[in-house]
Amino acid sequence: MLYYERKLKKKGYSLIIGVDEAGRGPLAGPVVAAAVALKTASFKNRIDDSKKLTSSQREKAFSEIIQKSVFGIGVINEKIIDRLNILVATRRAMEAAILTLLDKLKKSPKKHIHIIVDGNVNLDINLPFTKIIKGDSKSKTIACASILAKVIRDRIMSLYDELYPQYGFWQHKGYPTKRHRLLVKRFGPSTIHRKSFLACINNI
Repeated sequence: MLYYERKLKKKGYSLIIGVDEAGRGPLAGPVVAAAVALKTASFKNRIDDSKKLTSSQREKAFSEIIQKSVFGIGVINEKIIDRLNILVATRRAMEAAILTLLDKLKKSPKKHIHIIVDGNVNLDINLPFTKIIKGDSKSKTIACASILAKVIRDRIMSLYDELYPQYGFWQHKGYPTKRHRLLVKRFGPSTIHRKSFLACINNI
């Protein structure tokens, strides 16, 4: 999973930043992005697309990743998602994560930095970047970002479950499962539901 990292380093880039997000599809809660620059590519825990890992595997990998990387996190809430649309909100979350990471690396020359981003997001940032479809399965750096984003978003949704226990956020994390849609139909949307996403509750 280091093909892209090695290829870019051969071109003279010394700092490779992987970027991914979690939470584009849910009916509720934020979209969370993570940007990761690895200090080492050697890991004891399995590193892969976060969707391929169990919750326990993600938590163990999360602890190791934060020890072996410099990272930044970007969070865009549901109200901004409704205002902008999810694609723009995702891009902004990614850009915020990158800027947070770069702020920790103020002395690093920008000409040696290259960003690799999962999917087809066009970043509005003054740095070279490469888009990689299914990058979280092809790049270890992007996979690490996917794990950080997923674990942090799941933790946020578990906190929201304590505020809104009737929706079962601890279980589905806001994704549009049939049970979640039925509960929204029964109780009405909460303040963290994305109003622009709720048309699907009529299709149960």
